[in-house]
Amino acid sequence: MADVLPYRPKTGEIPTDPGVYRFRDADGRVLYVGKAKNLRQRLSNYFAPLRTLHERTRRMVTTAASVEWTVVPTDVDSLQLEYMWIKEFDPPFNVRYRDDKSYPFMAVTLADEAPRVIVTRNHKIPGARYFGPYPKVWAVHETIDLMIKAFPIRTCSDASYKRAMQTGRPCFPGQIGKCGGPCSMTVTIEEHRAMVDDFVAFMAGGDERFTRELRRRMLDASAAMDYEAAARYRDKLTAIEAVLGKSALVLPSDEDADLFGIAEDELAAAVQHFVIRGGRVRGVRAMTIEKEIDISGSELVDQVLQRAYGDSQDIPRRILVPTLPDDAPELELWLRERRGKKVEVTVAQRGQRADLMRTATLNAQQALIRHKTRRTSDYVARTQALTDLQEALGMEEAPLRIECFDISHLGGTNVVASMVVFEDGLPRKDQYRSFGIAETTDDTDSMYQVLRRRLAYLDRPDPVAAEGEDAAGDGEEIARRKPRFAYRPQLLLVDGGKPQVEAAARALRDAGHPEITVCGIAKRLEEVWLPGEDFPVILPRTSESLYLLQRLRDEAHRFAITHQRKKRKNDITTVLAEVPGLGAARIKVLLKHFGSVTALRAAEPGAIEEVQGIGPVLAQNIHTHLSTR
Repeated sequence: MADVLPYRPKTGEIPTDPGVYRFRDADGRVLYVGKAKNLRQRLSNYFAPLRTLHERTRRMVTTAASVEWTVVPTDVDSLQLEYMWIKEFDPPFNVRYRDDKSYPFMAVTLADEAPRVIVTRNHKIPGARYFGPYPKVWAVHETIDLMIKAFPIRTCSDASYKRAMQTGRPCFPGQIGKCGGPCSMTVTIEEHRAMVDDFVAFMAGGDERFTRELRRRMLDASAAMDYEAAARYRDKLTAIEAVLGKSALVLPSDEDADLFGIAEDELAAAVQHFVIRGGRVRGVRAMTIEKEIDISGSELVDQVLQRAYGDSQDIPRRILVPTLPDDAPELELWLRERRGKKVEVTVAQRGQRADLMRTATLNAQQALIRHKTRRTSDYVARTQALTDLQEALGMEEAPLRIECFDISHLGGTNVVASMVVFEDGLPRKDQYRSFGIAETTDDTDSMYQVLRRRLAYLDRPDPVAAEGEDAAGDGEEIARRKPRFAYRPQLLLVDGGKPQVEAAARALRDAGHPEITVCGIAKRLEEVWLPGEDFPVILPRTSESLYLLQRLRDEAHRFAITHQRKKRKNDITTVLAEVPGLGAARIKVLLKHFGSVTALRAAEPGAIEEVQGIGPVLAQNIHTHLSTR
């Protein structure tokens, strides 16, 4: 592979102005669109030596056959142009968005003579005002049913409305009290329009004004002994409070904001978009993003905000994000032009905003996990993953049994290893195993030790078939023990890159089992390494096989960390249990007070004595025992 791309422009030809660039393939198709404050500086990064580029970036620039750019006057213009071109060309190497589902919205058709409220998934109704999205259709209907008790606006179809206005007879929903439009013959078009305005204002966050006004009218009517009117105001107030009860107050009541929680890994990201109006979460939108080239967290936030507000006029005063984009000032100007008022993009750092950001981020993390595991839970997807692995790794048969190994340690201490097993693309948790390893800082040596120990079981004779094995009790015990390493794996996967893979291959050779395929997955670039190869295997980012390997690697890491924590906890308990007079309850109190054995070891007897239940003699014994260990 040549280290210099043939279409690379001369450095002096690239301007230093802000602008937007496009990479095209040999057929002229746009592969990637990006923006830059300094085009020369940004494009120089893409034309660095290929061996230094991120693997997916390298794939993009080697697929491309040309690059072109457009200079614009300001950074805001480059942001606008980038958004327009991404929408127009849909480049395959830009991030790909997938909504978790098409969420239902509540829409008020403001362009109609008598606007009505409807449930819809259509985002392109002319002149409509949208609220939501809502996670379930029934949630929208429930909200509407409550709202029309307080704001009786039109709910009937356009055909029913037209027929009622022509005949002078109320529409059917109006006859049963489900429609409060002019077609019900109870209000004029002007009075109904005022009611619609109140409905929209309330849904947009004007909670306090309406509740205060209704409560005042109810009390005034009651004082004037107009109890029928007071009852009507009471019912409206109850309906409004019922709606408010469906959405908790998460920020101050005058706060209008959008909050974005993001969880990501090297290949994908999940976004939770919380719509907050009047301090309450009015809707939640979820989406997943597939990343093709390496982008930073701030670049991802920038792309998400462009996607969220490119075609939207519902832009709040404040936008809360986990990481501030590099071009935040230009982004704020772009949003201000679309909203017509000032927009602030800021990071949620403390208080209620930070709490809500943690909630949104947790939801995004869970959504990312669901996104990654959904494909491996499907039989067709699992079959495709195993077939793809067989082809990519050059195996003679599909790897129906895969064992993945991971090493975990703390600076060379408490070294443990995990083995997780997937059969037919699904985890076999009953066959997971953990290993203790002599202390070492060499991960490759640890990997070699673990694999030699595991592979040694393949050469042991089957005890069930041993001569003279006919005792029922012994046979049952052997049958119980046998599944530990009962089956030969078709593929061994190690967590790591080339050094770990070579150590695993050496273990296979020394154990006399070179027929077993071994590979490693490096977390930073999600590369798949084979022994003896100078370059990794690059699986497509959307492939089922890469998702399966990632899940194996993540599961092995989780299992190793869990075992290490348990082992460390047992070690700590063992050390303290050796102190005379110190039982489990006092050990628990001590660890809770000091946080760790290290802090306890550094404490003086007087500080230890302050712990409830620890006397002077026991405190001195603890101090003496730990200082000699």
